[in-house]
Amino acid sequence: MKSETQPIASKFGTLLGVASGDVPVYSSHYPSADDNELPNRHAYRSYVDGIFMGYKWQCVELARRWLYINKGYIFDDVAMAYEIFNLQSVRVIADNSRLPLKSFRNGSLRHPEPGALLIWSEGGEFEVTGHVAVITEVTPTCLRLIEQNVTHSVWQEGQQYSREIPARITADGSYWLRCSYGDATILGWVVQTDDDTYAEVIEPPKPELYDLQLRQLADKGQTSRAWLNIANPDEEAYVAMMGSHKLGSRPEDQHRYFVQSETAQRELKRATNELHALFMHATDYVLQDDALLEKFNIPAALWPKIHQSWDNRRNQMITGRFDFSVSGRGIKVYEYNCDSASCYMEAGLVQEKWANHFGCNEGESSGEGLLEHLIEAWKASDAAVGDNRDAKRLLHIMQDGDLEETYHALYMQKAIEQAGIPCKVIHGVKGLAWDAAGNVVDADGMQIRWVWKTWAWETALDQIRAECDDDAERLRTYKTDQVRIAAPRLVDVLLREGVMVYEPLWTLIPSNKAILPVLWMLFPNHPYLLNSSFDLTEELKTGGYVTKPIAGRCGFNISLYDADTGLLEETQGRFSAQDQIYQELWKLPEIAGYNGQVCTFSVAGHFGGSCLRVDPTLVITKDSDLIALRVVEDDALLKTSTQVP
Repeated sequence: MKSETQPIASKFGTLLGVASGDVPVYSSHYPSADDNELPNRHAYRSYVDGIFMGYKWQCVELARRWLYINKGYIFDDVAMAYEIFNLQSVRVIADNSRLPLKSFRNGSLRHPEPGALLIWSEGGEFEVTGHVAVITEVTPTCLRLIEQNVTHSVWQEGQQYSREIPARITADGSYWLRCSYGDATILGWVVQTDDDTYAEVIEPPKPELYDLQLRQLADKGQTSRAWLNIANPDEEAYVAMMGSHKLGSRPEDQHRYFVQSETAQRELKRATNELHALFMHATDYVLQDDALLEKFNIPAALWPKIHQSWDNRRNQMITGRFDFSVSGRGIKVYEYNCDSASCYMEAGLVQEKWANHFGCNEGESSGEGLLEHLIEAWKASDAAVGDNRDAKRLLHIMQDGDLEETYHALYMQKAIEQAGIPCKVIHGVKGLAWDAAGNVVDADGMQIRWVWKTWAWETALDQIRAECDDDAERLRTYKTDQVRIAAPRLVDVLLREGVMVYEPLWTLIPSNKAILPVLWMLFPNHPYLLNSSFDLTEELKTGGYVTKPIAGRCGFNISLYDADTGLLEETQGRFSAQDQIYQELWKLPEIAGYNGQVCTFSVAGHFGGSCLRVDPTLVITKDSDLIALRVVEDDALLKTSTQVP
């Protein structure tokens, strides 16, 4: 975070001061963090008495730590600080009981008090995260607080707070705080109390706000005219793949679209942000336990490289895709595709061009702003550091000959180049060679040092398994960085020392379905998760279950079983030999003959947009259609019903 006056920042981890209750406050100036003191990502996790407080030294970590040390309770994990304002309870560590939390808007007749949490909304100074601080003193004219991750300066001698905020009490007794930052907004304060007088009424949204609705546009001959600009390479490739200017494959779908409420979109944003954090928690947990890691069926020879990738790549994941069921029953996540994912161009470009051409003016595109999010993520990446005119900074996009991967790669190339990073697309590995120093170079002799790939990491692993004939000992001792006599293969590029790959090698862990039972073990009964297990339990049998190959893709080799009628549906594919996990059966919602799955994109770990895929079956596969999804005001959704002839 930036500060108002930009004072000289103290080194990461420097003690800035000690607050009431003998709670230390630390500098979170990340650029100055010492790699020797903090050698890996796990070292950034903060624990007190074995209880996870958060990441060093962020605002949420301090708030949770202060409450634990002074009150004996903590609030639940949140992906963004502003979400604390909507929490309704805290957990007492001693007995796991719950105490109520109440939230009061800035300007409330109930004044803040010491020990309450002050919450800022997302935006401005606090970007997409919001902010939280602990209130230590309250007067009629000011409020004092402690916080981390705003300024990084040591407090003056004798000072027991980070800063103070001007306050004013109006004639009716309302207590107002003036935010020190002109582009940020104070939501209010959160107090542990039973008294809800003047508190915000936080009620769950109406279930029907989560139901998708199908709409029909008038046929005015729109399909007879071209509407994508084939002078643009990505759009040309898309038209070539689809065989025409269309969004879905079926003629009757060309004039149809779905709508979802703003409430549903907000909840999907929250779910995406929170689930990304939970998947990262679970990934770290797996990488601390070799017995768990073994269940992911990854050659042991790669384990050190995965650990190294995780330790060294704190914020180097560009993007991934969550697959959700969204309906009045609730929001449930099926899996996280954060190794290799698709549908970005359809969500961020094609569905908006479809809307413009077909005259769909209702609401906004669910992928609004996705390209801008991708550009910002690339700007913040290591690939954007330094003089990008230097040929050494060239980033290669590696793809095979698949037409869908072609437009996917070209769309991402647009984001990369708009971020100021030179970029080159190469198809397959034909033409790759070794230079005299043992580096891999492309057909023009340019060294490959930075890569974004459309291939899944499992493709590279399959090359290793094939080379070793799936022999366990050969897989265990496999050497990843040897220069070969033959031309370089995909695995020789992606696992080469000195080559930085997006998405990084550690994304093998959260993308593997074996992460799902780990998540359920760590966060049982979490509202977004489905019961998942490595074994078929009686509970799963009783309620119905789904079998999934741990490293499957594209909806292949999935079987759905109903508790009463048995096998409902299954798909074929090339992953039948993979180990399986078992997941609670939670059918996709059926809307007017469509089974719809909402996909959300996480970009640099935050929500970047969404899209909708549909299929007549219960399983979304690589051949399932994408139909335009529009986000409308809640009232617009509640006042209308499905409108399809």
